[in-house]
Amino acid sequence: MSAAAHNHAGHHHDDHSHDHHDDGPHSTFSGYMTGFILSIILTAIPFWLVMADVITNKKTAVLVLGAFAVVQIVVHMICFLHMNGKIEGGWTLLSTIFTIIFVAIGIAGTLWVMFHMNTNMMPQHVSPEAPPAQSAPATHTP
Repeated sequence: MSAAAHNHAGHHHDDHSHDHHDDGPHSTFSGYMTGFILSIILTAIPFWLVMADVITNKKTAVLVLGAFAVVQIVVHMICFLHMNGKIEGGWTLLSTIFTIIFVAIGIAGTLWVMFHMNTNMMPQHVSPEAPPAQSAPATHTP
């Protein structure tokens, strides 16, 4: 390798190091293994709860399984996506919190609209004592 090519390669490496700050997230093997084991545990427990029919009340089961899902999302964000308040000055965490709030508002609004549509748009039950509905007479135009 010539000296000029070596200097070019060295110069390129210096430029590269100035363009990118290498303060991004780094994890160790033990960090990934901790996340992996927690993910397995957080998957196995809800699976067992459902398969063994441990929780008989459906509303309670949905809340418990939802809580396990939220905890697993947090584990993935911390262990695999390396999200914390230190990365990129906290902007990654701030944008994630904004996304979570935006999605929560969207889901809550959708559920609210669907509940009210179900309440207000479903056909009324006709009671036997109620008089039959009268239809308007048909009009004929010659």
